[in-house]
Amino acid sequence: MTSVTELFACADEVTGTSTATPAAPREEAPLLAVVGASTTVPLVDGTSRTYANLDCAASAPALEAVTARISEVLPLYASVHRGAGYLSQVSTALYETSRDTIARFVGARPDDVAVITRNTTDSLNLLAGVVPAGGAVLVLDVEHHANLLPWVQRSGGAHAGTGRIATILPLEPTVAATLDALRAELARRSYVLLTLTGASNVTGEALPLDRVVEIAHAAGARVAVDGAQLVPHRGFSLAASGVDYVAFSGHKTYAPFGAGALVGRRDWLDTGTPYLAGGGAVRDVRADRTVWQPAPARHEAGSPNVLGAIALAQACDTLAALPAGALEAHEQALRTRLVAGLDALDGVRVARIWPDSVDPVGVVTFVVGDLNPGLVAAYLSAEHGIGVRDGRFCAHPLLAHLGASNGAVRASVGVGTTAEHVDRLLAALADLLRRGAQAEYEVVDGCWSVVDDTRPLIEVAGLDHLAATAAAACGPALDD
Repeated sequence: MTSVTELFACADEVTGTSTATPAAPREEAPLLAVVGASTTVPLVDGTSRTYANLDCAASAPALEAVTARISEVLPLYASVHRGAGYLSQVSTALYETSRDTIARFVGARPDDVAVITRNTTDSLNLLAGVVPAGGAVLVLDVEHHANLLPWVQRSGGAHAGTGRIATILPLEPTVAATLDALRAELARRSYVLLTLTGASNVTGEALPLDRVVEIAHAAGARVAVDGAQLVPHRGFSLAASGVDYVAFSGHKTYAPFGAGALVGRRDWLDTGTPYLAGGGAVRDVRADRTVWQPAPARHEAGSPNVLGAIALAQACDTLAALPAGALEAHEQALRTRLVAGLDALDGVRVARIWPDSVDPVGVVTFVVGDLNPGLVAAYLSAEHGIGVRDGRFCAHPLLAHLGASNGAVRASVGVGTTAEHVDRLLAALADLLRRGAQAEYEVVDGCWSVVDDTRPLIEVAGLDHLAATAAAACGPALDD
């Protein structure tokens, strides 16, 4: 088996122990400038390194273009909708223009509507509340909890009593077999909606949307896509794909300012139960009746997140302005480099759902021998300045299906990721397998940490109790 040092010339820099002299790899530079790219973090040996952020699938850093846009419009911020003041009119125009930009970014049809939400989870819960009463929903067990829990009817749950019935379809061993199972289930029973991920947050894989839409629409079912991992990493169009609804998050689209979106067919959103009851969602309120607005106002009660919407719109415009194919090429080069390096390491297993899947996004999950994933992640952070994710990634059924019920490690790339980030991860894992961790680690309140860690926190107000807060949030029953 080819060693990592034969593939990538990294171990010399990180460990100082390798004597191999492989050919220099082709460098993959950042595709877009992101905030914090030069941030340094302290290591447990007393040195520091530039942070290698390989956790973009959880929350991506802000694009510099996004923060510049926020700085530009912040002096213009005021109340929106119904404000007579000049700045209120400006803010309203900025908010509604952002809505149009967001809809255009995902190829909305002329009669589609874009609802500004908090994130993908918020969007999918909103959609779950407007599915016609009694309508059956079909979902796969590959899903993130955000696209699983809102559809599962539970006694006392958020949608209990709606009459909606959700069926969870188990995965098949191949893409082809899974498509056959979808076709058979949709023929067996009448469904109003099939909802599925556009790209797995665990492996980056997905079913071919064109085939899924064809199968679902032939059976009379609409299709909703969890686009959290798809939209920021691939070109996507509602009109071109035929998908009926797409949900995605600003914080995964390089705009971490608290906004997301649900974009799709208007009819359910115009007539469904308002997501929140409050001002802005109504036309008229009397003691004996309420007349609700149509969408999007129907589901945007209260003061909206104007700056979040503007940030997301700017991120959409910045990504859309990239040369055709640049985003995919950048990500695939990094993913190919990462997977090849992981496959070359004895004892490392890369998780894959289907052997016949194609064009996965830059999300890669793996296990390192019999090492606890939390220990691996803590080691990568403390000894190499690398940020990855560990746990079950809010996709517990899928992790069980993949034989990783106790969790795994996930590395994910984005527009700010470089070849050096990937190579540093591979060299660090090679060093871990060869020499083991150099620091001593322990589990405190369910989290792996360095014993007697003396590294100072970055000097930012409010971080005094960061470690204690983080430990409290990841006890043994919790993960990602």
